[in-house]
Amino acid sequence: MSRPPLFTPFDSRGVRFRNRLVVSPMCQYQAVEGLINDWHYAHHARFALGGIGGALLEATAVTREGRISPGCLGIWSDQQIPGLRRIAELYHQHDVPLGVQLAHAGRKASSAVPWLGSGPLGAGTATPAWPTLAPSALAHAADWPTPRAASLDDIRQVIQAFADGARRAVEAGLDFVEIHGAHGYLIHEFFSPLANRRDDAYGGDFANRARLALEVVRAVRAVVPASMPVWYRASCVDDGEGGIGLDDSVRLAALLAAEGVDLVDSSAGGILGPVARSATVALPGHQVPYAARIRAEAQVATMAVGLITEARQANQVIVDGAADLVALGRALLDDPSFAYHAALELQIPDAHDLLPRSHGFFLARRQAHTQVKAT
Repeated sequence: MSRPPLFTPFDSRGVRFRNRLVVSPMCQYQAVEGLINDWHYAHHARFALGGIGGALLEATAVTREGRISPGCLGIWSDQQIPGLRRIAELYHQHDVPLGVQLAHAGRKASSAVPWLGSGPLGAGTATPAWPTLAPSALAHAADWPTPRAASLDDIRQVIQAFADGARRAVEAGLDFVEIHGAHGYLIHEFFSPLANRRDDAYGGDFANRARLALEVVRAVRAVVPASMPVWYRASCVDDGEGGIGLDDSVRLAALLAAEGVDLVDSSAGGILGPVARSATVALPGHQVPYAARIRAEAQVATMAVGLITEARQANQVIVDGAADLVALGRALLDDPSFAYHAALELQIPDAHDLLPRSHGFFLARRQAHTQVKAT
């Protein structure tokens, strides 16, 4: 019997993933001054032990002001390198490559954690708000503060901050980086006509709105080793009139690939406010078609994400050629050993080898004893 494609290796530039399941970047909001702590270590240890193929750290701010919330991780200081190295070493003990999502939250920075509403920090919050930056002086939503429109010098500094963050990722021993160009954050804001009303080289037509994304990719690609993968997370559609459509994202993906992006992590949405979000009903695998079309038409590897919760569903994504990798978020929070359990369900003969020997040996023995009793 042939091996299910979900459990075949995948090579992204110079990095091998032992299977196609990847920990999606999930913000934890538990950092102080952007530093990794024991919470992050415990959070990732669950996945490292569970048979996953690869992992991404959460949206990690390239500047202090680019944090989504006061509890977000950062990569703007060399002091943050040791914590990043600690998580990389954890995953490497289990042959799992680790990447970091380099991020700047733009006009959605300075916000409260989700369980406190995700609204802007203000007079009623424990942590003071800080000024936010965006392509244009347009608030994210009616009750959000108006950001400062970025000057050309601001843009140059942001590009340099992404490059500096990538350099720190290399120094920390991470295996790849992902540039966050999605979910209504700064790079996405520049690309979306719904947030970008500039009339200079960074606004207006498609080429100008795509300029920041491409310049960030060039800057990052220039400072990382040639063998290191560079990924890009895209919001493939804005789901709002006058916003980004899938045709735009296919076109952008082709340009990104030409600049050295190895994979497009294909997500959606985030540019509109909470009212638009609450009106959207998400169905299982609803974003997989975005990954499929980008993969087919832009000729670049993709990762599918969004309500992929079952082993056979994930395997079918790979069987269909819709994506090269599958990112899991809440499915892993619910079951950190999703990869191992998926391997059992898909009847992978060496499923127990996905686990550390001190776990896999005893689970394999239990399975053998159970089968003997059943015969």
